[in-house]
Amino acid sequence: MARLRCCCIVLAAAFIVVATASDNNFTFAILGDRTGDAIPGVYEAIWRETSALHPDFVINVGDTVQGLNDATAEAEWTSLRPIWQQYHIPFFFTPGNHDIWSPSSRKIYESETKHPPAYSFDFHNAHFTILDNSGGMNLSADQMDFLERDLAANKDRSPKFVFFHQPFWLIPVRFHSGDFPFHQLIRKFGVGYVYSGHGHQFVRLVQDDIVYIEAGSSGAKLKGSGFAKGWFFGEIHARVTGTKVEMTVHEAARPYGEGRKFNAATWTENGAIATTK
Repeated sequence: MARLRCCCIVLAAAFIVVATASDNNFTFAILGDRTGDAIPGVYEAIWRETSALHPDFVINVGDTVQGLNDATAEAEWTSLRPIWQQYHIPFFFTPGNHDIWSPSSRKIYESETKHPPAYSFDFHNAHFTILDNSGGMNLSADQMDFLERDLAANKDRSPKFVFFHQPFWLIPVRFHSGDFPFHQLIRKFGVGYVYSGHGHQFVRLVQDDIVYIEAGSSGAKLKGSGFAKGWFFGEIHARVTGTKVEMTVHEAARPYGEGRKFNAATWTENGAIATTK
């Protein structure tokens, strides 16, 4: 844990900009799962389209490699480097169950991503916390403890974002309940946005003014069909202005999609309300 805290401090120091909430003025992109079962060409297309939007940084929600095999894990990571090296955009990773499944894969993940599975960083006056539930649906006691200490240390920053791979929040929030420890903790510290992946489907729910998003696929095989139901390839472009966050969802262009986009706030539990090309 001491090593974890040290790594987080070093990473945060590298990206911190002394600012107040009113000084926030930046954009970032959120990528969904690349795997399991990556569809050839989609992830590369998503990166091209993301780069064209010129975000200040990119962050994903996990499942970068197919993984689950210690013998091939390192080679899988190595094969993806040429994609990222084309673009000079800082890239932050969230660990998924396809990224970490064993002690060996954890070491490879840390070496390839250059940070521990759980960490945090500041950008302008915004705060980002990345957690690790690659080993199971829920957050462990250690992860909840890390989150509480991290949020307490950054209570004056705004807005606050939390990322982890497996969306255990889906069922309670879909039933309009905030009666679970994670929600109560982030509500206490003013977190505004939670992002997960894993399901390969775009979902946006709100509970107590906290926005919960399951990012859609950025290359992983779709498990269902229908744009209005969230089954499409794409990425999310977020613009932070002061304490305001506006998110635009971009569907992949042809041949992987129709290139549609919509304001995430117009998406409800029944799907898209408004879309535009």
